[in-house]
Amino acid sequence: MKLSHSRAVLLMVVVTLLWSTAGVVSRQLESAARFEVTFWRSAFTALSLLVLLPLWRRTSPGPTDRQERSPLGRWLHRHWGLLPESAAFWISGVCWSVMFTAFMLALTFTTVANVLIIMALGPLFTALLTRLVIGQALPWRTWAAIVAAGAGIVYMYGLQFLAAFDDPAIDTASLVIGSLVSLCVPVAGAINWTVVQRSRSHGEAIDLVPSVLLGAVISSLFTLPLALPFQATDTDIAWLGLLGLAQLAIPCVLSVVCARVLKAPEVSLLALLEVIFGILLAWLGAGEVPGQPVLLGGTVVIGALVINEVLGWRARSAVPRIQSLDGT
Repeated sequence: MKLSHSRAVLLMVVVTLLWSTAGVVSRQLESAARFEVTFWRSAFTALSLLVLLPLWRRTSPGPTDRQERSPLGRWLHRHWGLLPESAAFWISGVCWSVMFTAFMLALTFTTVANVLIIMALGPLFTALLTRLVIGQALPWRTWAAIVAAGAGIVYMYGLQFLAAFDDPAIDTASLVIGSLVSLCVPVAGAINWTVVQRSRSHGEAIDLVPSVLLGAVISSLFTLPLALPFQATDTDIAWLGLLGLAQLAIPCVLSVVCARVLKAPEVSLLALLEVIFGILLAWLGAGEVPGQPVLLGGTVVIGALVINEVLGWRARSAVPRIQSLDGT
């Protein structure tokens, strides 16, 4: 049964709510160290997708496979859609691994609000990168959104750094490190979407859900030696297992379903709800109250993104549907 537009919107809202749980759940952890947090979430995401993907592909097969493969290659493609012959597929998987790793690491250094607002810059970074790589012209509204969002970020962090100079209790180093690590998420996301878009323009179909599986595996393997010796309690592992399944694996599949019904601007706008939900959940569930600089600067950033997408939506009479994943 085809998903109606209204149900797709509602489902996408649920997806963003699931994505936004990472911050508040990370604040419930008892003793898991930085890289251990990333390892367990990525490992549980990979395990969940290993189970979910074969079920998903039975009802919603991926791109047609026209390549000659070994029996093992055919088996891997049939069950999990893995495309080892595709350079773009591997690049996409590496980008996902960077996003998974950087996102959780950033949450251990700085506030949920700071991380989510920086992540929201992804669409603007993508627009800039496609301008440089593919040559797509940027309309004035996007340049204006880039300037406005940049001003919001400068205001948000400028006041936080000024406050850090006056208050020795504020860890300036953690703020800087967390911000720089957070920046890796939208940058990797921009590279990911640009590579996928360029590949599709050359007739190469990339199924993004299997590339998420690849990214989770790479992230797990990379962070495993850094996570040892394990310090997480059983409760920590349970929380991180929940994140792997319910915050990444399930919503990434559901978002693909939504993206087949919703247009690109609709997906981008609804994905911004992750920032709002994430800050509210951390506020209500972990007592992490965002300061005035974060609220005002974040409002400018989100407002610039919303206006850019709405104006773009009106400017285009028809927008192709995309298969997009914005959660980390």
